[in-house]
Amino acid sequence: MNQTVRFTLNGKPVSLFVDGERILLWVLRTDLGLTGTKFGCGEGFCGACTVLIEGEPVRSCQFPLRDVEGKKVLTIEGLAKGGRLHRLQEAFIKHDAIQCGYCTPGMVLAAHSLLLKDPKPGENDIRDALEGNLCRCGAHNRIVKAVLDAAGTMEGARHEKR
Repeated sequence: MNQTVRFTLNGKPVSLFVDGERILLWVLRTDLGLTGTKFGCGEGFCGACTVLIEGEPVRSCQFPLRDVEGKKVLTIEGLAKGGRLHRLQEAFIKHDAIQCGYCTPGMVLAAHSLLLKDPKPGENDIRDALEGNLCRCGAHNRIVKAVLDAAGTMEGARHEKR
């Protein structure tokens, strides 16, 4: 049944009249043209479809659109500001933490959520936070290094408006 769902997407208000049961992943990719959020397993296990809702990582392939009503949603497209990559994205590039790139949006957003809560996490904290995001290329060690590097430059991340 169609309904109006209003939420904030990457800092901008969105209002859609659609079936509230539609999965957020498909609304983002198909209806809104934001293809940075990837379809991986479709079961919520791989993390390729991770977005942040109210700062928390969520598997968008398992999330009905109606559940974002009134909430803030951040996709990988919303992380960069003013045409500049976010420091976390820059760190992923610097440390060659992007191999095929398919897992990257989900990894970056899961790491961003962690850094918002803990701007100076340890290696084990990062590994724990990213445990549910799979990288088939095996770039996990470089990803952890990238997050550690970004953490060194993200002092005060809790106060950023992202």
